[in-house]
Amino acid sequence: MLSDQDSLRLNVLLANSVKAIRIDESRMEVFGLTDEGEVKVPLNPNSRHEQYLKRVREMISGHVMGSPGGYPVFLQRWTRMGQARNENLAELLMLGEPEAVVAVVHAPGLTPELAERAWWAMPDAENARRMLENPDVASSELGKELATFLIEYLPFETEPNHIIDSVRLVLQPGLISEDQKQKIWLRGARKNIFYLGFLLAIPDDLPEQGNARSDFEMYSPILSDLVKEGNQFAGMLLRILDAPGQSFLQTVATVLRKPSHQEVVVSLFNAIGQYCAPFLVTDMVSPDIDEMCQRADQCCQGNIVLSGSLAEEMRALFDSVPALHLEISALLVLAGMSEAQLGDIFARTTAIGTLMRRKIEPITTPLSNQLSVLLGIKS
Repeated sequence: MLSDQDSLRLNVLLANSVKAIRIDESRMEVFGLTDEGEVKVPLNPNSRHEQYLKRVREMISGHVMGSPGGYPVFLQRWTRMGQARNENLAELLMLGEPEAVVAVVHAPGLTPELAERAWWAMPDAENARRMLENPDVASSELGKELATFLIEYLPFETEPNHIIDSVRLVLQPGLISEDQKQKIWLRGARKNIFYLGFLLAIPDDLPEQGNARSDFEMYSPILSDLVKEGNQFAGMLLRILDAPGQSFLQTVATVLRKPSHQEVVVSLFNAIGQYCAPFLVTDMVSPDIDEMCQRADQCCQGNIVLSGSLAEEMRALFDSVPALHLEISALLVLAGMSEAQLGDIFARTTAIGTLMRRKIEPITTPLSNQLSVLLGIKS
């Protein structure tokens, strides 16, 4: 049983329209978030702390949900998959259970108001990332606070995926200043993993912009006319020859020269495929990059016939800019890039650094060749 003093104080807390509860197990304190602010209830355990905290949670759960069982353990595996019911999200935040807070953070029905309560209850980097995935939260005032937290926490992140996600998410419009953006970009010179967030979030607006390709002005009028006719291939080729596209490719090439972890390579390949998606032709895609290169070349030579409007658009592009045969082929390859090309290698090794780079050379070498073609670098 709870001590009489704790039972009374907790009942008073729960009766005062509490909006969220947080339990500090190390200090044996219960905090409640109310309209008037934060309320603290020091606990006076009369048994082992672990057992006593279980009773506290049972008491809270009985009051909030009518069940003394606390947060159902068997549901924990669903919480990170967005399976929490939207109608009981507010109740979950009053249980004092970290996993219940995680359930709210991942729920599709998360609102800015509930996000503020969840952030008060459990302010950690993973929760911040998941809440910034929610457009409503990202565009709220809380979004800026979450972004600031993630930037300040970046030096302490150790997992590559967490670094990439944090950078990608804070680059959403309106969350950070241009100065903050520039400082993150500059960190990429020492640790190129930081570039990945930029490639995924703002590929056409990178802080460091180069020049358009030297022949851009020559082909721009021709390609622009095709774009006006709705030719998606021409639009992508025009984009890649212009300054933003060239800057994207140069950054990709920089990361590709010395990726540090498998997660970096996976994110890089996905970023390439996403950027070049307007050039995606499913008949060209293969987990084998050499096969993709062969198919793309055959397509450019007319040995692979595309179907429907794609065939018409591709033929119009060939006829209009025959000198860009290699560039068109390269874009067909890049559009098919994804983590699928890495599956066989990464399934057999956990290597990182130099050893990893050696193992993926059969993929990165032909990919680098395609990048050189699009960058106008003569071999």
